Amino acid sequence: MPDLVVLQRLLLVAVLAGAIGYERERHGRAAGLRTHLLVGLGSCLIMLTALHLMEALAGRVTVDPTRMAAQVVSGIGFLGAGTIMRFRASVRGLTTAASLWAVAGIGLAVGAGFLVGALATTGIVLVVLFGLSRLEWRMRTKRPFEDTESPDEP
Repeated sequence: MPDLVVLQRLLLVAVLAGAIGYERERHGRAAGLRTHLLVGLGSCLIMLTALHLMEALAGRVTVDPTRMAAQVVSGIGFLGAGTIMRFRASVRGLTTAASLWAVAGIGLAVGAGFLVGALATTGIVLVVLFGLSRLEWRMRTKRPFEDTESPDEP
């Protein structure tokens, strides 16, 4: 794989992971811009390394690049678990853990050259994080019944 392609993929994943990390940073989450950038870049590099090994050892050894990718997916589970905390009666950090997991997948996709999937996933993740947070807030704050009304009455 040419060096220019490697640089392009690393820069692309930095932009994509950075956009998602920016949203988390805006909301004051512990895993923000830098964490998301590092997860995206690291997972992209691991996939690029796996593909490089596959090319470099072609014909001599069978290399399966998906084995390294699988280790990223399970390793991110540990990182994501660190962002999840129990706070009184609720659990916090699930969205941030999920966004880290998604960024790792985006990094693997960019590293593998699956750019359409990476771009589409980034767009959808941003819609979910930016757009659905308002809807979720409205759903949590809006009360279905007035205090004077009983839910059983018409």
